[in-house]
Amino acid sequence: MSSAIQTADLDWQCVDGIDMPVSKQFGQAYFSSAHALLEAQHVFLNGNDLTTRLTKLADFEYFCVGETAFGTGLNALTLWQMWQQLRPNNHSHLHLISVEKHPLTKADFIRAANVWPELQPLAQQLIQQYPLPIAGCHRLDFPAERFSIDLWLGDVNEVLPVIVKTKAVDAWFLNSFLSSQYPDIWKKNVLSQIVRLSNNGTTFASCSVTDSLIEGLREHDISVSCPSAFNNQYPMLKAIWNRAKSENHDLITTTTQPQRQFNAADSFQQREIAIIGAGIAGLSCAYAFASRGHQVTIYDQSAPLAGASGNPLALLNPRLGRIEHSAQHLVTLAWQYAMPHYQKFKAFRPIHVSQLALKADDDLLELATQYPQGIFATKKENISDLETAYPSLKLLRAGTISPQLLRDQILEHALIQFQHAEVSELRKLSDSNQKSKIQVIDIKQQCLGEFDHVMVCAAMNSQKFSQQLPQLKPNRGQVSWLNNANYPLKPDQAYSYGGYCMQLDEQHLILGASFYPDREDEEALAEDHLHNYALIHSVFPDYAQSLAPIETWQGRASVRTQSPDYFPLLGKIQPDAEIYTFTALGSKGFLFAPLCSEVLVAQVLAEACPLSSYWVNKLNPQRFIKKVKPKKPYYQKPS
Repeated sequence: MSSAIQTADLDWQCVDGIDMPVSKQFGQAYFSSAHALLEAQHVFLNGNDLTTRLTKLADFEYFCVGETAFGTGLNALTLWQMWQQLRPNNHSHLHLISVEKHPLTKADFIRAANVWPELQPLAQQLIQQYPLPIAGCHRLDFPAERFSIDLWLGDVNEVLPVIVKTKAVDAWFLNSFLSSQYPDIWKKNVLSQIVRLSNNGTTFASCSVTDSLIEGLREHDISVSCPSAFNNQYPMLKAIWNRAKSENHDLITTTTQPQRQFNAADSFQQREIAIIGAGIAGLSCAYAFASRGHQVTIYDQSAPLAGASGNPLALLNPRLGRIEHSAQHLVTLAWQYAMPHYQKFKAFRPIHVSQLALKADDDLLELATQYPQGIFATKKENISDLETAYPSLKLLRAGTISPQLLRDQILEHALIQFQHAEVSELRKLSDSNQKSKIQVIDIKQQCLGEFDHVMVCAAMNSQKFSQQLPQLKPNRGQVSWLNNANYPLKPDQAYSYGGYCMQLDEQHLILGASFYPDREDEEALAEDHLHNYALIHSVFPDYAQSLAPIETWQGRASVRTQSPDYFPLLGKIQPDAEIYTFTALGSKGFLFAPLCSEVLVAQVLAEACPLSSYWVNKLNPQRFIKKVKPKKPYYQKPS
C-alpha cells in the first residue's frame, strides 16, 4: 500500500435506457443490465443466505461482510437496503469491509447511484461520507442504521494481507469484476488471505465460476456448489467453510486470531466497561463503547479534562505525509477519521491552517500538488493576512475543538457516568471460566466495581497499573492567551509555525505552545509566555509587536505524556486479563484519539479493525518488552 490512488477512468454508455459506467482501464462495464440490482440480490445476498442470517442476529451480535471490489457501491447499497428492511430490533450491527483500487470520483459515484431510484435515500447518506481518493482505510459510520463500512483504498493484493483479524468475516462477496483486473486473482495470495480472514461457517458467493476459484476454495476444505444465477442465464458460485482440522488451516489462522476472554455466546450482551482517566483518550474511548450500547464508568482522581487535554481550545493541525505514503502515515490516517468524527459535535469548528515552511529543504509545499483538490488551497487562495518572510501551505480541512463543550456532550450520554476516585489497583477475580471480572480498587482498598473490561487512559499514572509498560516521559507545555480585540485574526484562520496561533474568541488570541521535556510542574510561568512570544515574533514580527504586553497575558500549563518512541500505547496490557491501555498521545491527543478508540473497541469487542497490522503492532504497548532469544545448546565435539 505504497502508491497514490488513481480514480477510475470511465466511459458512459446508454444501454436499454440505462446510464452504464464502463472502465477504460479494463474495458469492462461495472454492471451489465437494468437487472443488475436484482442480480446482486440473487447472487450475493441470497447466495450467502443473508435474509435468514441477518434476521436472526442476537442482541449485540456483530455481523461482518467482506467484499473484494467496491466499484459503484451497488452491492453495498443492496446489502444496506436489505438490512434496513429486516434488521432485528436490538443492538445488533452490520459491518461491510470492502476494497477498491480505482475508486470512482465523487461525481461519477453520484451519477452511477442515480441509476437506482429505489436506493437513493441510502445512496445520499453514503455520498455525504464518500471518501477522498487517499490510500488506507476509510471508516464510514451510520449509527442510526446500525451499519458501517470500512472502505480500504488500494490494491487488493496489498490490502488483504494487512487487515487485522479481530473479527472473522461471516460472508464474502467475491466480485467477478476483479477477474479482468487480475487474471490470477484467485490464486494463492488473495484467496489465502480471504480464507485467513474467514472462519468456520463463513459463506462465499460470486458471479465468477472459474476453475481457479473453485479449486482454490476446495483446497481449503470449503464446500462449493454452482447453482443457476439470476434468470437461470448462467451459473453462480456458492460456498461454505465447514472447517476441518488440518495443518493447512492451523497455519492460516492460529497466528492471526487474538485470544478472546469471551466465548461467542457470552459476547452477545451488554458489557460493563471501566475507564481510568478522563482526558481526551478516556472520553473518546467512553464515547466509542457507549455508542455501541455498552455501559461505561469513567474514574479520575481529578475533574474531567484536568490534565493536558483541558486547554481552552484544541487545534486539529496535521502535517500530512506524502500522498504515496498516506496508507502508512499515522497522522494522515488519524486525520481522515477525526475530521468527520468531530463534526458530529457542537464543539467542532472548521478552520483553515496556514502551515509555514521554516526550512529551505522542507517538502511541505509539494503536498499541494499531490493531494486531491480541496484539501490544500490553490496559489491564488493561499494568501496570508499576516506578513511573513516564510512560504506557507494552507490546509483547508482542519478544525478547532472546544474541549469543555466536547466533554459535556460526551458525559451527557445516558450510558456514560463519571466518578471522582483515585484508582490504585486493578484486580482480576479468580474464576475458572473464560470471562473473569476485573475489580477496580481505590486508594482506601475499597472495590469501586466489577467490570468485564478496563481501559487505562491515565497518562503518566498509567504506569502504576502494569509493570510491563515502558518508562513514560513527562513534557511540560504552556499555552498563552491575550486580548487582541484591536487586531483580531479571521475566526476561520489559524497559523502553524513550530508554534501556532488563532482566535480563542472575538477578543482573545491563543498561541503556544512551550515544550520542556522531563518536567512535570504545571504552574503558568512568565518565561513560557516569553517563549510563545518569541515563536510568533520569529515568523510574524510586525503582528507580534502589536500584541498586548506580556504582563497582561494569561496561560495554562500541563504535562503531556510521551512514550520512548513517541507513538501512543494502544492495546492489551497482559494476555490473561481484560485490561487495556490507551495513553502517551503526546501533543496529538485530539488527532489520534478518535481512530485509536475505534481500534481499541475492535480488540475488545471483536469488531473489524480500521488500522493495518503494521500500526496495530507498532502501537502495541508490549512492543518494548525485549524478547529473550533461546540459547543454542553448547556444542561438544563428539568423542
